[in-house]
Amino acid sequence: MSVTLDIRLKRANKVYHEGESVAGVIVLVCKEALQHHGISLSMEGLVNLQLSSKSVGVFEAFYNSVKYTLRCDMKRSLLAKDLSRNCEFIIHCQPQKAKVVPTPVNFNITPDTLQNVRERGALPKFLIRGHLDATSCVISQPLTGEVVVENSDVPVKSIELQLVRVETCGCAEGYARDATEIQNIQIAEGDVCHGLPIPIYMVFPRLFTCPTLETTNFKVEFEVNIVIVLHDDHLITENFPLKLCRV
Repeated sequence: MSVTLDIRLKRANKVYHEGESVAGVIVLVCKEALQHHGISLSMEGLVNLQLSSKSVGVFEAFYNSVKYTLRCDMKRSLLAKDLSRNCEFIIHCQPQKAKVVPTPVNFNITPDTLQNVRERGALPKFLIRGHLDATSCVISQPLTGEVVVENSDVPVKSIELQLVRVETCGCAEGYARDATEIQNIQIAEGDVCHGLPIPIYMVFPRLFTCPTLETTNFKVEFEVNIVIVLHDDHLITENFPLKLCRV
């Protein structure tokens, strides 16, 4: 006898805030009469702790390891298999009441502005400028701006946006810092026209970002890198710290 068990939440996006009720229905599909010993519903919040390979003895909790799950179990007789169904949902912290003040940033990238360069004289000549409309960003709105290649002795191969999540965890033994690339978007390919503004547009991924968090022993921060790859395999990177919030 074929039996299916399902959990259907009333909210299609499965996103809830503190204090809200998680509501929906349990759907049981069976063509014949069905005997069971009760249907139970449970809710679980799970945080996985991962031992850092960089700092032995320091534990780091990663944001994307936090899961909230609704579980439905139906007990059946000894001769029939119990049924179980899981449904994952998302909890957002309460929005901030304060207004977000845009903090636009203009940038100019030349060989002289680059850091961590051993042989600056071997770099090709280039001038890349642009701006980000804001570095204090609302998490539900895209990161925008533009980048312009004014001139370059070597043709451009690719221009990319790299979103990085930086987690810092501390205890009596010290602090551990872990940076993870969570999104990479190519905004230009090939040798782009010089002097032509290229739009920057990045939507923050819902499952891998959260409002910037800073506590005494734990921080979750975000950065965006503008990466220009030249045909001679030179890699030019400009880093911008971001502050994400929810309003």
